[in-house]
Amino acid sequence: MAKYGEGDKRWIVEDRPDGANVHNWHWAEKNCLEWSRTLLSKLLSELTILDGEGNLYIKTKTLEKLEGEAYVNVRKGKIIPGYEIALTLSWEGEAKDPDGKSVIKCDGTVEIPYIADENADEDPEVKILVKDEGPLGKRLKEAMVAKGKPVILEKVRVYVQSMAKGGPAKDELEVKKAPGSAAKSSVSSAAAASNVGAQKEVKKEEKKGFKTITLTEKFSCRAKDMFEIMMDENRWKGFTQSNAKISKEVGGEISIFDGSVTGVNMELVEGKLIVQKWRFGSWPDGVNSTVRIAFDEPEPGLTVVKLTQTGIPEEDRYGNATVVENTERGWRDLIFHKIRAVFGFGI
Repeated sequence: MAKYGEGDKRWIVEDRPDGANVHNWHWAEKNCLEWSRTLLSKLLSELTILDGEGNLYIKTKTLEKLEGEAYVNVRKGKIIPGYEIALTLSWEGEAKDPDGKSVIKCDGTVEIPYIADENADEDPEVKILVKDEGPLGKRLKEAMVAKGKPVILEKVRVYVQSMAKGGPAKDELEVKKAPGSAAKSSVSSAAAASNVGAQKEVKKEEKKGFKTITLTEKFSCRAKDMFEIMMDENRWKGFTQSNAKISKEVGGEISIFDGSVTGVNMELVEGKLIVQKWRFGSWPDGVNSTVRIAFDEPEPGLTVVKLTQTGIPEEDRYGNATVVENTERGWRDLIFHKIRAVFGFGI
């Protein structure tokens, strides 16, 4: 993920005193790190985890540290969040005896080393640490893991959903839309009467909410070699460094990237064509895309791979509008580039 502020300046429109980003046509990038710090501090601080259950008292204290980057890109009202942050949260625990007298008090920390937009559909790793490693300290830690971790993850999900909706840019978008809404209302009613058919067609197109990506990549190898790699689960495990299960039969199932992507073989022509149904676990239920990979060998030792993936949803089940971009980037960076590097097929 590109770091905040490193985007191509031709595509970034900054706030200017002499102009405006009309209709958000150009990319507008907003730094959300401080906003993230404020929101997560509000969400995670002073949470009561246990209030006497088992004579234990546990609560979170303050957000001690938040590092990384967070931003939101907006173009024509389309929100694309980007973030990679790590945080440390302090907590305190106390154990009392049956008479209500304090037996031990101890402090600890909660560490979440990686919260990122690319893993928005997955719960991040949460580490619970305690300073007192004695029996009672360990008991408080175990209680924090059992009762506190789910609460913390729920709060993190609120942050992820807020970023998907635009973070601090959401309110600004609504404000920018407001002034023009009154002027447009009188025109829109007349247009509606004269162009009903066109409006219905536009609504139908918007309702679909799916996109297509196409990629053409060249490799220094034979077409049959590329075909075999794409259908060999052991080679997938090698160049992706993740678990993979790939059937070589039509109708057989596939599972790659530790099960994040699943699908079914629809058509297989050895050395020439692979057609599969593909879906990510973060996509809405029942949504499947179609992947078509054609292998052409215009001359011995040169293979041209043409990929077309149709039916990609514009948003995942969590409202993140980065599905198409992430899918295309995944094919290019995590699959094709890795194959070149691992198998030496670069041109």
